[in-house]
Amino acid sequence: MPSAAAQVLVTVIPIVGIVMGAVVLFFFLLWNHKQKVLLIEKGLYSKIEFDLTTFSLFSGLVLTSIGACLVIFFVILEGFAYPVLSGLIPFSLGVSLLVFYTVRVTTGKKKNGQ
Repeated sequence: MPSAAAQVLVTVIPIVGIVMGAVVLFFFLLWNHKQKVLLIEKGLYSKIEFDLTTFSLFSGLVLTSIGACLVIFFVILEGFAYPVLSGLIPFSLGVSLLVFYTVRVTTGKKKNGQ
């Protein structure tokens, strides 16, 4: 039977970690906002464009490989059972992002080529 002090520590440590993470996130958002406001006031702000095509390629490759590894692991471990879903979900998300990337690149080339 663990002591009462150990139980308190095991309970308090995750709470303190979550609170400290929230404090760090709050100050990051606050200082980032102040920085953008100052850049806008000085006329130096330029909006950063988000490259959706590269993001979909990268995240599609990562999710597909993670999902494939999980599917293979769970099929070897337990056969085709419900745990295989934990690998099929990221695998299907990754494949759909790769399909989106392919469609976007092929339609983008057609638009630029005409």
